[in-house]
Amino acid sequence: MSNKALIIIDVQNGMFNEQPPVHNGKDLLHRLNSLLKEARHHHIPVIYVQHNEPTGSSLETGSIDWQIHSDIAPLDSDMIIQKHTPDSFHQTNLHDHLQQEKIDELMIAGIQTEVCVDTTCRRAFSLGYKMTLVLDAHSTFDTNNLTAQQIIDHHNQTLRWFAKVTPTTEIINSSI
Repeated sequence: MSNKALIIIDVQNGMFNEQPPVHNGKDLLHRLNSLLKEARHHHIPVIYVQHNEPTGSSLETGSIDWQIHSDIAPLDSDMIIQKHTPDSFHQTNLHDHLQQEKIDELMIAGIQTEVCVDTTCRRAFSLGYKMTLVLDAHSTFDTNNLTAQQIIDHHNQTLRWFAKVTPTTEIINSSI
């Protein structure tokens, strides 16, 4: 039997204050809340990853925009990992914490699909974790070349090499 954890990456106020804001932000927050409720009901650890940027940046450490979005606020029992790069494992204590807690299966959700979510999925796979990417609980922004939905769809297809890509409802219906 594996020990699971839910990892929510960079769902910070600043992501919703961008212009345009993160794609389908309200739906994303709704799905994350559903996952959080189910994970907590089944005593599955929740780990938030919070991106830190320097003074004057959109996710300036300690600023209002840097804070985890209040709609999915962490509980005292949740862990918060601070990071400075797209890789949630790089120069953080995430891997050590997971090893200490004997967690070997990760469910990944959050922002930004093609950057931090992608990088963290690939790194976790390389570290030997069994991975689930929550198909409809990660998001990004439109670019000059691609819509956010195109980026999300592409990554859901590509990351199948590294993770089981599963919709929120299927995860919840299987009792996480």
